[in-house]
Order: sequence, then C-alpha cells, then structure tokens
Amino acid sequence: MNDFKERIAAELLAVRDRSLAYTAAEDDLLVRQHSPLMSPLVWDLAHVGNYEELWVLREAAGIEPLRPEIDDIYDAFKHPRKDRPTLPLLGPAEARRYIEGVRGRVLDVLDAIDLDGPTPLHRDGFVFGLVIQHEHQHDETMLATLQLSGQPGLVRDADLPPGRDQGPEEVYVPAGPFTMGTATLPWAYDNERPAHQVDLPGYWIDRLPVGNRAYAAFIEDGGYDDPRWWAPEGWQWRRRSGTGAPLFWAKDGDTWWRIRFGRTEPVPMDEPVQHVSWYEADAYARWAGKRLPTEAEWEKACGWDPEARRARRYPWGEEDPRPGLANLGHRAARPAPLGAYPAGASAYGAEQMVGDVWEWTDSWFQPYPGFRSFPYKEYSEVFFGHEYRVLRGGSWAADPAAVRTTFRNWDYPIRRQIFTGFRCARTELV
Repeated sequence: MNDFKERIAAELLAVRDRSLAYTAAEDDLLVRQHSPLMSPLVWDLAHVGNYEELWVLREAAGIEPLRPEIDDIYDAFKHPRKDRPTLPLLGPAEARRYIEGVRGRVLDVLDAIDLDGPTPLHRDGFVFGLVIQHEHQHDETMLATLQLSGQPGLVRDADLPPGRDQGPEEVYVPAGPFTMGTATLPWAYDNERPAHQVDLPGYWIDRLPVGNRAYAAFIEDGGYDDPRWWAPEGWQWRRRSGTGAPLFWAKDGDTWWRIRFGRTEPVPMDEPVQHVSWYEADAYARWAGKRLPTEAEWEKACGWDPEARRARRYPWGEEDPRPGLANLGHRAARPAPLGAYPAGASAYGAEQMVGDVWEWTDSWFQPYPGFRSFPYKEYSEVFFGHEYRVLRGGSWAADPAAVRTTFRNWDYPIRRQIFTGFRCARTELV
C-alpha cells in the first residue's frame, strides 16, 4: 500500500475510533431518542456503515450487497428523524458487527483500487474522502445528540490557548473580485464547485465571532422582547417557542449558567456564543447596528489571499490544521476563548473563522453557477432553495478532514442544537 493509501487508511481508522467512542455507552442510551430533532445514536452508527457499503463496496468496487434488507431503514431521505425509533433498527452489538464487516472489506478495496484511474469515484480517493467526511459529520451529529441527552462523560477539557483583548473589533475587506468555491480540492463536495468569480463591494466584518458577554448584553437590553430586531418569521418563532436565551442557558440571580454534556457551569463570557438559531443571530446583528455576512463575504474574508490572488485552503494558508491554529476535532468540548488563535488569522486579519462554532450567514443554500450533482443529487441538490441558511467554518466538534474555507453547511434557521454561532458584518459607508 502506497503512502497516499496509508493516509486514507489512517483516516478511516481514526474516524471509526471516534464513532465507537461516542457509542460506547449503555445500550439504553443508544437506542433511546433524546429529541425528535435527532436520531437514536444506534441509527447513526449503522447508517455510516450502510453508507460506506453503498458507495465503496457497491458503487466503487461492484461488490454484491451485504445486507440489502436494511437499505430502506438507513436511507436518511425515506424516514424523518422523529420516526426512526419505530424502525426495526439493528441493535448496538449487531450494528457494531455490521460496520466492522463493512470496514474490513473497504480496506481490502482500498489496497486493490487504482486511485489514478479515470473513474471519478476512484480518482484521488474521492469515494474514501466521501465516506470519511460523511462519518465525521455524523459524529458531530452524535455529539449534538449526546449534549441534548444531558449525559455526562464527554466533557473533554484539554488546555486551549488563552484569549486576548488586543486587536480591532472589525477588519476591512476591500472591494474587488475573488474566486469562490474550488476546482482543485479533490475531496470537496459538489456544492463547493465549480470555482467562479464573485465581485464584491468593500465591507467590514468582525475580527472575531460574537462572544457570550456581548450576547448577554443583547439579552439584558431586552433584545428578545423587542420586535424591531427580528425578522417577521423570526419574531413569530420567538413568540411561539418562548425562547429568551441561547439553548442550554439559564439565569440564576446575576449569573448565566449553561449545561454542557450534563455539567452545569457558569457561562464563560470570553467564549464565542453557541447554540443560537439564525433568527437569534440575525436579531443580534440588527440590534448591534450590523448584519450577518453573506456567504460570499464570509468566504472572501476567510480564504482569499489578495496578494497571491488565489484562494487558500485554510484561513492561514495551506498548512494542515494544528492546535496552535484552530480549535477542531473535539480536543475540548467547548469553543476556545476569543482571540486565542492569532496565528490562524486570514489574510485580512479575521480570526477563528474555522473551528469553535459554525457561523450563520445571511445566504440561502443555493447552487453555484454551473453546478452539477456528484455523485448523487440527494447530497446537495434536493436542499437548494429558500428553506436552509448556509453555515460556514466548522465547530470545535468538526474534524479537520471536513473543514476548509470552501466547505458549506446548511440548516433550518430555527436550529439551535448544533454548535452554531456567528459574526457580524456591515457595508462600507460611502
């Protein structure tokens, strides 16, 4: 096995170790549904194996199905999450045996396959990148489920760099064109393609994500009770839901508290706010006299190098993420303090644009000009429209394998259980 294949094998083993770690609890925790927004954990566990079987073994290698009778059960588009507990799911032990059997065959395929051939699924190991990223995304979903469950045991508190107060509140991105999307990153998804030129006017964008202290000031100023700051549908949602603070927050006396994987603790005021919906982010931005950045503004501020006139893979350049550059990979189960990663700044000086929290943008999830579905339209195409808002950047729970300046995430504007935050922007005053 050559070096490239060995790296792929290592990524496959690493993501599987992560999945098994998140599903090592008692069976009762795995088979229960902790929220109608989320699947039982055991569904996610078997689903990643079924997806891997479908794309690597069947589609890329032409191997006969191992368990065709479970395909319908683990088809994410046939059964809403709220209905999955009623399905005849594989039990935890059987799910582990199934995914282990799939993985053994996948490693055999990797050893034999030609990654330099003309087949798009094979080329540059795309199909392996597909299943690695898919499993990491489900691992992050599992973490969100575990947070909703209130179960302790996943609070990893590895040391994170200290924050810092120095630096401007905003950075300026001059007017001009940039290349959005990618034509070169081999494991990029179809919705990140094709690369295309976008010409933007000048704008200001926050150097850092909005922090808990600033967000608490919005609450204390009556931000949740003033319809001036809310989009009409957001105000309806706020009134209907009774929301008055980020998810998992509660106030006792003068202190805000949060629940983090079963642990109740004071809200750290120097961290980026997380577990807020798009509506809440939009309302805060209006209250602050700003707005949410468009997706294009976010990507330019994050990844464009104006001197080299090319896009960077990460805000800081091409170097792979490491602990001194970004907070990724569940090293610690929380965002890092604001200002913790000056070395990870973009060419324009924006910081913490990958890791810590997914960041809401003002854009709907839409295809780029010239978009083509690959390898299947259900990954991106069926979600295009005016239902889902785009998120960018990746959270502390996202793995580096699924993070880059062009990566696009999306969700309903009411979603708060995911590890979401935001930063603000404003148009250049003429």
